[in-house]
Amino acid sequence: MRTFAIGDIHGGLKALIQVLNKIEVKDEDTLIFVGDYVDGWSESAQVIQFLIELSQKINCIFIKGNHDVWCEAWLRSGEVNQTWYIHGGKETMDSYEGFSDAEKKTHLELFESMPLYYLDEENRLFLHAGFTSMHGVTKEVFKSTLYFDRTLWEMVLTLDKSIDKDSKIYPNRLKHYKEIFIGHTPTTNFDCDVPMNAANVWNIDTGAAFKGKIAAVNIDTKEVFQSDNLPGLYPNETGRNK
Repeated sequence: MRTFAIGDIHGGLKALIQVLNKIEVKDEDTLIFVGDYVDGWSESAQVIQFLIELSQKINCIFIKGNHDVWCEAWLRSGEVNQTWYIHGGKETMDSYEGFSDAEKKTHLELFESMPLYYLDEENRLFLHAGFTSMHGVTKEVFKSTLYFDRTLWEMVLTLDKSIDKDSKIYPNRLKHYKEIFIGHTPTTNFDCDVPMNAANVWNIDTGAAFKGKIAAVNIDTKEVFQSDNLPGLYPNETGRNK
């Protein structure tokens, strides 16, 4: 049995299929997605439909990202958040052309069922963005922090590697978990096109929304699988490279 954490997808169905083919995913595998399935490339609705069908065959855990929160709100009420619209929402709305009301309802139900984080049996935490509470995710006051925060990643990037994890000055919020897997902040922002590790945090968003790739990581072996760069798979589109 293998478990893979899969980074931000942003409507890139072709890239997602590439990654799953490289993994050679099997029925007994578990796939943990860290959010942002939509907004960016032209196949957001198709990604959601594909994931629904995939989850009927394979154990999948779908964590909710900030773009998923926006898309969920639109599917529920029809109201268009303007921030969402200019950050990939328009492309997502366009991708739903031809989808029936019943199909949209099924997609909405998936979004509504998504947890904001997942903790496995080995005390490994999976969430979209980060958290700020020194007591861990269960004590986070503002739930939106779990899908918007970037301070967790900023902190571990600057953490002095010589500080022992049992030290009194080691950040308390890191001590609660064996490992933490996140997306949300592209590693390409740091001139890196593969997943990055700092302290016990793994960032697996390798910039699929922009010029990067979708990444999957075997959480036990840390073997990495990646798609091609998204602009090459969608040559007539700009994604969020505006």
